[in-house]
Amino acid sequence: MLVKNTFFALVVSSFSVSASVDKTDWTPTPQQFKYCTVCHGNQLMGNPNIGAPRLSGLSAWYIEKQLQAFKQGKRGMPDQSVPAHEMQSMVKELSDEQIHQAAIWASKTQSPVPSETIVADAKAGESLYKQCAACHGADGKGNQTIGAPALAGLHDWYLLNQFDAFKSGSRGNVQGDSQAQQMQAAANLVNSEQDLKAIVAYIQQLEKHEEHN
Repeated sequence: MLVKNTFFALVVSSFSVSASVDKTDWTPTPQQFKYCTVCHGNQLMGNPNIGAPRLSGLSAWYIEKQLQAFKQGKRGMPDQSVPAHEMQSMVKELSDEQIHQAAIWASKTQSPVPSETIVADAKAGESLYKQCAACHGADGKGNQTIGAPALAGLHDWYLLNQFDAFKSGSRGNVQGDSQAQQMQAAANLVNSEQDLKAIVAYIQQLEKHEEHN
C-alpha cells in the first residue's frame, strides 16, 4: 500500500508541476504520445520527483538517437538508473517511425527554464566549461555535426547525474558508440564533485542568459 500511495503521489506531483506552464505556448500533444507526459509533464518540462528530465526544446536528432538507444538496449541496462529502465520498457515496442515522430514533437515543445537546485561556484564553472565548449558549444546549444547534444536548458540535477554515470562507467560503455565513450573520457578529466557541480551551475546559467537576451 505504501508503494502504491508513493507512486500515486509522484504521478500527481508531475501534473501539479506541469500545470504552471502557460498554456498559450503549448504545443499540442499527439494522442499516441500522451503517456510521455505522465512522467515528463505537460510540454515535457520534466519532474525531478521521479527523475524525469526536461526534454522540451532538445534537438529532434538527439532525442531520436537516445530513444533508439533505449529501444536497442544500449541505455537502460541493469547497472543504470531506475528511470533509465523505465524508459527502455516504454520505448521498446515503438516503431522507428513512431520514435521519429515523437522526437519531432518533443523538440517543438516549450516550457519554463528549470530553477537551480545545486549550489555551486558558477564563476569557477565558467573556466572549467571551456573544455566542454569544444564539443557542446560556448552557448551550450550542442553541435549535431559531431553528435554533441545541447546541455543548456536541462535540469542541473540531471546533468550532474549523467556526469556521474559517465564517470562511473554505467553510461558510455557500449561498444561502438564512440561519442558516448568520448564523453566518458571527458567526464573522467574532471577531478572532483565540486568541479562537476561548478560546471553544472554554469551550464544552468546559459539558458537563463539566452532567455533574458
